[in-house]
Amino acid sequence: MGQKIGFEAKLYYCAAGVVADDWTELTNVKDVTLNVEAGEADVTTRASEGWKATVAALFDAGLEFEMVWDTEDAGFTALQTAFFARSAIGLAIMDGGIAVAGAQGLKADFAVLNFSRNEPLEEALSVSVTVKPTYSATAPSWTTIEAS
Repeated sequence: MGQKIGFEAKLYYCAAGVVADDWTELTNVKDVTLNVEAGEADVTTRASEGWKATVAALFDAGLEFEMVWDTEDAGFTALQTAFFARSAIGLAIMDGGIAVAGAQGLKADFAVLNFSRNEPLEEALSVSVTVKPTYSATAPSWTTIEAS
């Protein structure tokens, strides 16, 4: 069965970055949105006969999610620390477990660009988090877990 339900997906962090490969699941996460898109490069020539021609250029990725505001949660603290220290944090956004054969997703070192606290009157405090790949010795990669 190829389709998956959102709760089957997993979000992992590695405070030391992707290169450390020491992943911990972020379990205090609600809805997650992974945006991946390609930039555009114009390759129009006279041979296009009046049509604009485009090819995919650089990839861009962004990740947005919410967490319950829980200062005792290690994942929350790792993201909060990365935000205020302006440091990178490794994240793996997978459609299954990080050790499950066939699971796939994006792995990269990310900069935490938004860490906004939400205070709804009748619900738990939460934090909206936005991250994007950042400068790193390890390039972002779309990863598929191989069978062992």
